[in-house]
Amino acid sequence: MTSHAAISAPACRLCRNPLHHIFVDLGMSPLCESFVPADQIDSMEPYYPLRVFVCDKCFLVQLSEYVRPDHIFTEYAYFSSYSTSWIAHAKNYCEMITKRLQLGGDSLVVEIACNDGYLLQHFGPLGVPVLGIEPAANVAKVAQSKGIPIKVEFFGVDLAKYLSNEGYAADLIVGNNVLAHVPDINDFVGGVAQLLKPDGVATFEFPHLERLMEENQFDTIYHEHFSYLSAVVVERLARMHGLRCFDVEELPTHGGSLRVYLAHAAARHEVSSRVTALIEREKQLGFCSVEGYRAFSAKAQRTKRELLTFLINAKKEGKSVCGYGAPGKGNTLLNYCGIGTDFLDFTVDRNPYKHGRFTPGMHIPILSVEEIDKARPDYLLILPWNLKDEIVKQMRHVGEWGAKFVVPIPTLAVIDPKSIT
Repeated sequence: MTSHAAISAPACRLCRNPLHHIFVDLGMSPLCESFVPADQIDSMEPYYPLRVFVCDKCFLVQLSEYVRPDHIFTEYAYFSSYSTSWIAHAKNYCEMITKRLQLGGDSLVVEIACNDGYLLQHFGPLGVPVLGIEPAANVAKVAQSKGIPIKVEFFGVDLAKYLSNEGYAADLIVGNNVLAHVPDINDFVGGVAQLLKPDGVATFEFPHLERLMEENQFDTIYHEHFSYLSAVVVERLARMHGLRCFDVEELPTHGGSLRVYLAHAAARHEVSSRVTALIEREKQLGFCSVEGYRAFSAKAQRTKRELLTFLINAKKEGKSVCGYGAPGKGNTLLNYCGIGTDFLDFTVDRNPYKHGRFTPGMHIPILSVEEIDKARPDYLLILPWNLKDEIVKQMRHVGEWGAKFVVPIPTLAVIDPKSIT
């Protein structure tokens, strides 16, 4: 991490302090979910810096807002329901939180960034009314087709006030993998405080900065993720809007996430010892000092060298390599490492929306999963490494022709499916 006087200092989105300290610089990259249609393959693509700062006042790790959210999220390529493990995670959460908060027919659950209804659909059988808020019209239509009421808008204080005036008040507000996607994080959390009942609860899940740093998850950095969050920062953010964090869970999802429970400062919920323990741990790790963030950049550079060395040697040996998945994190990895069709013949994805398109920047063709069996590659590079266990299980038959899986994060690993019991 460096302090770079030549770079103009943007302001911290949380505390407005000038930003001077670079956490990691991953070069220039296109928007990670801007998959290129075949008829636009020769058109110019905009590239933006992936230069991440850390604030030396509040310690929020953040990317500058180069593109407005309505440009990124009005039509979105990510559909949550294509991951079976994520659907199971959502269902388990709905059953748990309904019991914990004693939700029923007189309650209201609001999910912000509800995507295709992957989560809210599970409250129906539990008899709990819901409202979804989703700015991407294309994925909102899928949720609406499931009978879920949706507001196709961005969430903030203005929408929260409008909903309050219309008689809405939430017993539970859910936000999974949305807090990091919001450039005006104060407006977002201010809206949550506005819409939440006096004893209501908001839960947010987001990738944990501790895991990103510890496990070298640099590829989770992309323009759609404006902030990279710790418990220390979220507690500060909550207090700024009259809320408090009263519980926290550490989850395995998305490479290691936090689920934080927020409520109004005067709400009845008692603070769990897990909150104080986690914040103390983060302080011990150096999350309240710029020095604690200095070592990360070298880890990203090391992984780049490891992956390129492996791919170069594989191609020298005449081996064929295909990708598995076309996630946002994969596009950061491909662009940062300069991996194009000279290394990957193609990649595959379960989402038909992406089929026939090309990855942004490196223009790797995206095909259906069935193409793997036709091509019979020697190696499959797993781009959504957070789902590697699910993918290896689904695709273990590739071992029949001797293929192996390659996982790039946190360090390069080769998995022989024949060794999986």
